[in-house]
Formats: sequence, C-alpha cells, structure tokens
Amino acid sequence: MFKIYVEKQTGREIKGIVSDNGGEFTSKEFKDYLMNNGIKFMSTTPYTPQQNPISKRANRTLMERTRCLLLDSQLPMIWWGEAAATAAY
Repeated sequence: MFKIYVEKQTGREIKGIVSDNGGEFTSKEFKDYLMNNGIKFMSTTPYTPQQNPISKRANRTLMERTRCLLLDSQLPMIWWGEAAATAAY
C-alpha cells in the first residue's frame, strides 16, 4: 500500500531502497516484499552516515523545521509529533 501511495504521489516507480541496515529493513518478510515487487535493496556500512548524506541532511532539515515550529508557537514538546508532520508536509 505504501508503495502505491508513493508512486502515485511522485509519478515515479520505486526501483530501489537504500538502508542503514536498521532492523525494520532487514526482516525476511520485507526482503521478500522487495523481491516480489522488483525493488532493489542496497545497504550502507553500519555506523557510516557519510555513505547516505542526502537522507541525513533531509532528516536534519526536518528536525530543524520542527524545532522552529515549536519554539515560534511556544507549544510544549508534547506536540513534537504534530509539528514534525507539519514540517514534513
């Protein structure tokens, strides 16, 4: 379902995924899903964030925007999730 959503939103087909070998990307079920859908799986070496600078920078930008939203609105940290969703939108 996520694959369909992403492809409709971007107008592009998912051809590959790059992971830092997080547990959510190493399960047999996930790898089977990728194989059945023709998606190539690539992983970086553990503990080397410099191998994936684009996603690291995107995450940093998202967290900076989230912090700015919370500080500017003077909302408590309990609203972090909503602020992050807003920053990502």
